[in-house]
This record gives sequence, C-alpha cells and structure tokens, in this order.
Amino acid sequence: MDNTQKASDPEYKHHGYNIKVVARRTGLSPHVIRVWERRYRAVEPARSATARRLYTDAEIERLLLLRQATQAGHSIGQIANLPTPQLAELVADDKAAGALLESQKQADWPRVSAELAASDRAAPVSCTAAEYIEKCAEAVEKLDTGTLESLLAHASVTLGSVAMMEQVAVPLLKRIGDCWRQGVLRISHEHLATAIIRTFLGTLHGGDPGAAAPVLLVTTPAGQLHEIGALMAATTAAAEGWKVTYLGPNLPVEEIAAATLHTGARAVALSIVYPSDDIRLHDELKKLRAYVPNEVLILAGGRAAEAYDQVLAAIGAVRLDDMLSFRSFLETVRKSPPAPSSSNASATDVLTSTEAASLTQTQTSCKSPKAKKSPTPIKVAAPQKSKAQSQSN
Repeated sequence: MDNTQKASDPEYKHHGYNIKVVARRTGLSPHVIRVWERRYRAVEPARSATARRLYTDAEIERLLLLRQATQAGHSIGQIANLPTPQLAELVADDKAAGALLESQKQADWPRVSAELAASDRAAPVSCTAAEYIEKCAEAVEKLDTGTLESLLAHASVTLGSVAMMEQVAVPLLKRIGDCWRQGVLRISHEHLATAIIRTFLGTLHGGDPGAAAPVLLVTTPAGQLHEIGALMAATTAAAEGWKVTYLGPNLPVEEIAAATLHTGARAVALSIVYPSDDIRLHDELKKLRAYVPNEVLILAGGRAAEAYDQVLAAIGAVRLDDMLSFRSFLETVRKSPPAPSSSNASATDVLTSTEAASLTQTQTSCKSPKAKKSPTPIKVAAPQKSKAQSQSN
C-alpha cells in the first residue's frame, strides 16, 4: 500500500498524527523531523488530502528511538535506515551501558569529588588544543555553560588568545555545526556554543591602540548571519595594533559604506560563512566597491568566501584563507603608508613594491589572472608553520 492509499484508509487516518503532535511526543523539533525524513529517509509519513504529513504510532516510536540513539552519541546518518527492532536493541544496549557507567560513577563519587575540589584550588592544568576541543564539546553536549566558559578561559591563558581562537574555537564550532547538520546535536547546542564564544571573544579585544592606528571595519554582509568569524577577525586585528570598529552581522552594504566613510577606515573585513550561493551578495559586493573610496581595502574570509571568487576578483578584494594569513596581511598593511586619497588604487595596488615583495616571502605569491580566464581574487595563503607550530596542532 503506497503513502496515498495509506492516508485515505479510514483506520490509518484514525491513527495519523500531525507533525506538532509528533514533535511533542518525541522531543524532536519539527525542523529536525523534516530533515531526518528528507535527508535520511528515517521515516516516510503519509500525506493527507491537503499534503500534510501524517505519522503512525510505529513511526513515532521509531523517531523516539532515533532520538535516544543520537543522544547516546550515534550519528543519525549511520542509524537512520536501521530496522526498528535493531534500533530498539541498540538503544537498550546503550541504556544498559549507561546504567553500568552511572553505578561506577556513584561508587567513585567520593574520590572524584575530592579530586575536583583539589583541582579547583590548583592552577588550571595545561591541555593541548585537541584536549580542549574534546572537553568543550562534552560541555556543549551537556549544555554546561559554566564548564564551557571556564575551559575557554583556561585555553586562552595556556595557549594564548589568538591560538585559542584558531586552534580551539574555530575547530570546535565546525565540529558542533557538523554534528548539528548530522542530527547528532540540536540547534540549542549550537546556539549555546555560539553565544558563549561570542561573549568570550567580546572580552578579548579592547584597549586603545593609539590615535595613529589604522581603522579596520569588521562585519558580515546582508544575508550572512554567522558572526563568530567576524568576531575572531576583530579580536585578531586588535591584537595586531588596529583600531577595530565591529558592526555585528547581517549589515546592508549602504550601512557598511556609511560607517567606512564616517570612521575613515583603511580596510573593511567581511566574514562570509553561509550561504555560499547567495546571488544577491554579488551585487552587494559590487555596490560596496562603488560606494567606498578606491584606496579602502576590502578583505574577505570565511568558509564560503571562495564561492564568491569571481566577484571578489572583479572588485579587487583580498581573500584570506585563515587567521594566520589575516594576521600577516594586516601586519604588512599597518606598517605601510596609506595610499593617497586621490588615487584610484584598488586593494592590489595599496602595497608598495617593497612591501609586496616582503609579503611574498612569507605567503604564497598572488599572480594576476591570465587573459580570457575568469579573474580570481588575491588569495593569501598561510605562511609555512614552524616545526614546533605543526606539532602543537
């Protein structure tokens, strides 16, 4: 019997539940239910005459089992198509293992409690970046804001604020985002991590770099809602001696241009993370180049920046692949004199020949696009890491 026949069957209609009821009974959001259905075919609900989803009791039970399994650490992509009896077995095994672990914890609690108390009185134990990521991920899974805040603070002290951002915060957010997309974590987990890291980064950059410091405007263009990359750029630039004006995410190009003119910014840094196929962003970037003086550098970075290579090249923007490249570029630009305001120089022309040569020694050279081929933006790759840096990663 196909889905249409099932939906028109009287008995099935009696046992058909809409998605709101299913969400309430399973603890899953309607969005997650739809994603699991569409992306993984975890369930295949029938449709009513008005195309509304109708779920059976068996499908509700299956979704509940999937939720319990993912909460136990299984990837939805690996278990979505398991037969329901096998899912039930998996969940039962997880519960048995969890009960055993809990009993062991209870037995060890007096000792563990004493160790925790001692560790709280002692200085933070130094961890590697990978260990911090694991501990932070565990805190996010438990929605434990206090532990996450403490771990980030410890990482900033032991690794340094810049290394903490590059080696802990960035990989952690990518991991959480991947887990959310796989259905392992809920959107609340991603929101919690983003909020805590956003607040923490906001405490890192500050102070007065001096009246002579160049101004960097940092934001995300309209439609780009993820701001962590922009916050990291702002914090990094402040550490490099720039006077940073942070405008937050999702800003129309007219507002970016107005702020650039008002602050006399030498450069505008744009974080482009998601989506990677926003047609409107092409026009926004072109308008930004037209609205701000030619001597103002336009910098772009983020996971989706590469998808806009063609338009970034057309406006003479500089695409930076990571924070290491960003720091190196900012240092070189800060030490160079600003281009005359009457010039028509683009981002490719601001550096003098001497400075460009210096930049080339530490970064991948930026070649001009060949004729009859789509232009590519200036792409600055990360300098070669030392052996010690490589080992620390």
